[in-house]
Amino acid sequence: MAAEIEHVDDLDADERDALEALLLTLADDEFVLAERYTEWQVRAPTLESDLALSNNAQDELGHARLWYDVLEDLGYEEHELVYEREPEAWRHSTLVELSFPDGDWADAIVRHYLYDLAEQLRLEALEGSSYAKIAGRVGKIQDEERYHVEHAQSWMERLADGEGHERLQAAVDRLFPHALTLFEPVDEGVEETIVEAGFRTESLEELAEEWVNTVVPFLKSLDLETPAVERVHFDEYEFEVPNEELPEARGRDGSHTDDWAALYEDFTHTYRELGRSEATKIMDKPA
Repeated sequence: MAAEIEHVDDLDADERDALEALLLTLADDEFVLAERYTEWQVRAPTLESDLALSNNAQDELGHARLWYDVLEDLGYEEHELVYEREPEAWRHSTLVELSFPDGDWADAIVRHYLYDLAEQLRLEALEGSSYAKIAGRVGKIQDEERYHVEHAQSWMERLADGEGHERLQAAVDRLFPHALTLFEPVDEGVEETIVEAGFRTESLEELAEEWVNTVVPFLKSLDLETPAVERVHFDEYEFEVPNEELPEARGRDGSHTDDWAALYEDFTHTYRELGRSEATKIMDKPA
């Protein structure tokens, strides 16, 4: 395991860039997904599911703030990252930015499952991070993410056992390629440095293989087909993704879908219209 790094001054220039890239992917994924989840308030199929997804949105926003706070080590402030950064500078996966088809709860649940399982695996690979602040914050997030995965699996099973199966399959077909972008690097060289410096203890390729070997059997148990995966032997699947299976916009490299432009405009509109230079704080700074 890499030595514990207490302060950003202990990093060289390449390591600083890699740390920034990693933290942006973590924070941006959570923030943008939280923004999308809020669209389901008072629109979910039951009061219980409305409250559950609202709680998920609050959790993801809190997680995003934990990671944006660590980015302050690199000289940033939260309002600069959230409200003043240009849309092409965001590093979230395209999975979290896609708009929901009107009223399609199956789409929300499939996205919920695909993302939160990947997030659970990613957090496990951050437990032993060489950067002390990353390792120290993982535990605050993991308990909530375990609940998120359980909630998503429960709803997947519920929808698959009935008339919702066809809608689930349509959502898998639409979202699975975008879920693959969760494992795309910001840059190949940066990804190599992230692993070599010990900021994350597993590579994106290793995380992708773990994810596929969990996701595919579960979806198959619900009689749902998945693209871009090849059975190799026994119960293991090989993560093989031809370029044509990936969406044109990858997210991590700054390329995004048209849905992102509209969402970005929506959540930054008031800040810009009021000429703000900092965001209103409604919660204390993360510990």
